[in-house]
Amino acid sequence: MRIKDFKLEEYFAKHEFNVEYSLCSSDCESFNVNELLTLEKDSLENLKKVWLGYTESLGNPILRKEISKLYSDINPKEVIVFSGAEEAIFICMNVLLKKDDHIIVQYPAYQSLYEIANAIGCKVTKWVMEDENHWELDLQFLETNITQTTKCIVVNFPHNPTGYLPEKEIYEKIINLAKRNNIYLLSDEVYKFLEYNEANRLPSACDLYDRGISIGVMSKSFGLAGLRIGWIATKNKALFEKISSFKNYTTICNSALSEFFAILALRNRSKILNRNLEIINNNLNLLDEFFNKYSNFFKWIKPKAGSIAFPRLLVNESAEVFCLNLLKKKSVLLMPSTNYDYGDRHFRIGFGRKNMPEALQKLEDFLKEL
Repeated sequence: MRIKDFKLEEYFAKHEFNVEYSLCSSDCESFNVNELLTLEKDSLENLKKVWLGYTESLGNPILRKEISKLYSDINPKEVIVFSGAEEAIFICMNVLLKKDDHIIVQYPAYQSLYEIANAIGCKVTKWVMEDENHWELDLQFLETNITQTTKCIVVNFPHNPTGYLPEKEIYEKIINLAKRNNIYLLSDEVYKFLEYNEANRLPSACDLYDRGISIGVMSKSFGLAGLRIGWIATKNKALFEKISSFKNYTTICNSALSEFFAILALRNRSKILNRNLEIINNNLNLLDEFFNKYSNFFKWIKPKAGSIAFPRLLVNESAEVFCLNLLKKKSVLLMPSTNYDYGDRHFRIGFGRKNMPEALQKLEDFLKEL
């Protein structure tokens, strides 16, 4: 298998740790080790007892139990833990798909959600979202493009990079289309729990459908990307067994220390999520003011969930050039839409970190100098 270069991750690798401000980070504000340890009374003593040998391939049983609590109808035996969501996506697609299978992918998308399928030799149909429609999904397009060879529909709610979240009735229609056609539904749910209104939260695909596959991670909503802990939850036993077998060719098992801290964080998830939502809401208020002030420069569609959005650049300049000039002059990083293979008019902005107001001020200074 030869996979195309991962544009977004290579862009980050080149710039992320060499700039003063990352204004396109997809994750929330992280924690240091001491901050996590203060969440529980005896955590430091328990940390000292962590055995640094091999761990269980499917994941620490306690961690699998804590992850299962994030769902309404999943038991720990229906959860498998990986070294991040990327490994989960890679293994799932390699197990699920074969050459000439057809998949439909909500788009724009994180590159691995379609590029792995391309590398396998699948036919990939992009289910394109547009800001002219406030990023709403065209269900007629989905229904029309399902064929006899369609193996899987790939969705991402809340959505990266737009922050889009469909109404529950739209989501239910997607689930029902998958059921009616006996198609797998691969659901990237890494931003779940960052809905600005909890009433808008969608149920997980794995809770609604026996061919639903839900992917989660500690990186985004929980702000713990350094743990490299992700997971798949599914009720499909045959698929689960194939996924667990394939993992023996990748990481085999996870870091004992990472699993310890993931357990600690999930036990205290309400504290972590509430803190992150407070940061997001404060930053969103600033972004609303900013984009209202500079409405001649940008088209702003306020997201419904998550810590990222996808504004459109209205001035006569490519998004890539705009982002690179900002990087050069103000050491502020934005992610141009070219790294999503989605034209050259949008950019991703992240607002899950505490220093976003400072980065936003730098962006405003840059605009004033144009």
